[in-house]
Amino acid sequence: MGIEQLMPALAGMTWQHLVMIGVGLVLIYLAIAKNYEPTLLLPMGFGAILVNIPLSSAITQLDPATGEVVEGVLNIFFDAGIATEIFPLLIFIAIGAMIDFSPLFRNPSLLLFGAAAQFGIFITMVLAALLGYDIREAASIGIIGAADGPTSIVVASRFAPHLLGPISVAAYSYMALVPIIQPPVIRLLTSRKERLIRMSSDSNKRISKKALIAFPIVITIAAGIIAPSSLALIGFLMFGNLIRECGVLNKLSLSAQNELSSLVTILLGITIASTMTAERFVRLDTLLIIGLGLFAFVFDTFGGVIFAKFLNLFRSEGNKINPMVGACGISAFPMSARVIHQMGQKEDPYNYLLMPAISTNVGGQIGSVVAGGIILTLVPLLA
Repeated sequence: MGIEQLMPALAGMTWQHLVMIGVGLVLIYLAIAKNYEPTLLLPMGFGAILVNIPLSSAITQLDPATGEVVEGVLNIFFDAGIATEIFPLLIFIAIGAMIDFSPLFRNPSLLLFGAAAQFGIFITMVLAALLGYDIREAASIGIIGAADGPTSIVVASRFAPHLLGPISVAAYSYMALVPIIQPPVIRLLTSRKERLIRMSSDSNKRISKKALIAFPIVITIAAGIIAPSSLALIGFLMFGNLIRECGVLNKLSLSAQNELSSLVTILLGITIASTMTAERFVRLDTLLIIGLGLFAFVFDTFGGVIFAKFLNLFRSEGNKINPMVGACGISAFPMSARVIHQMGQKEDPYNYLLMPAISTNVGGQIGSVVAGGIILTLVPLLA
């Protein structure tokens, strides 16, 4: 009896499978040792190992004995939760319940950076199209720059499900690597004098409860009128925020922030891994997608910083914006705000940028979802 009969999985193992098992181990290492997005990278890493052992029952396989297709549990999860967009939309409810929009009310002008910092998405779409990707694939790759995993998953699952694996890995990995990616880009674009700019914050300004309750409702209606295709994304985010702010659903709000978020994140991470098979992932195309994702992320940071420098041309001395704050217009909340505050403290220990950085970062949450909605609306018209 040969090894094919005794150990068919070992006999069917190729170097591509070993590479993907290695990728899974790296993701697990980053999650545990470096604490990089552990709630997602750990299940994604473990899932990558599950699906890259030949004849694994975790994914749909052709049974060599009977010739019948045996459906795997991860493919069932994928069809039920990601193909239908249920998992990412449930995550949006959890994120909405976590976000406090009151800092944005205190500095409403900082919402503009939530738009400016989406620059990288659209320039990457153009670059991807020039490299030979069709408009749907280019849009799915560009949205990595939003630094918003659920939005990336929704756009990719709708326009390019065959690219969902590398897009998801890139999106969540770059979110985790904000403290490594953003600082050198910001230093390259700013002078020390600019990094020393202090910004006042109206942290004691009282925001009425009525305004906080009305905000998610108004945003949802406005988004529905302007871009109906974005309504699922924005609506679920704002619904989660309404649960938080209404004051009568505190238990549901806490459940959304904790139990719902944790459970769906685990399912989302391990289900995404069903697309991380050696056949789909070990290709030059994957490296190109991950590289384009980094390009989008860097140029989102670039867009936010340069927009702040542009606005400073028209602002009086003493009323200028610290350009570093513009980089918080990405959706990586609250990592980006924390990184910018720490950079400001290194330059000047008495410079407290946390509140304006958080205001901008909250605007980035809205901006990334709106950008995703715009892409969902426009791409079918251009395809």
